[in-house]
Amino acid sequence: MVVGKRKLAVAKAIVRKGKGMVRFNRAPLEALESEMLRLMLEEPLILAGDVAKGVDIDITVKGGGKVGQVEAARQSIALGLVEFTGDAKLKEIFENYDKNLLKVDWRRTEPHKPSRSSQGPRRHKQRSKR
Repeated sequence: MVVGKRKLAVAKAIVRKGKGMVRFNRAPLEALESEMLRLMLEEPLILAGDVAKGVDIDITVKGGGKVGQVEAARQSIALGLVEFTGDAKLKEIFENYDKNLLKVDWRRTEPHKPSRSSQGPRRHKQRSKR
């Protein structure tokens, strides 16, 4: 089992030998409504080529929004394929394509400060010079 994270989403992927089935929260990959999100999820599978056709991947995602969940899932797919095969060349392909496929992006939103919580963490009241 491999874990991928993005924003507040956490994805767990289980990679095992199989026929190339990919399930996202117990549903087949084709069940995703958005074409863009589906293509984002398929990126590591396309890059892996024949390796991805010989494995089944079950992904469970909790937390975050739709895009954060998909980005966490694609990271867990890439990490799972690298761990399953132990192939350094596949790892290099993923790193050259997108470094976030194998590394966690630790950026988070800054907490809002008191007295201006609706405007954001750093916004100040506009002042007139004259």
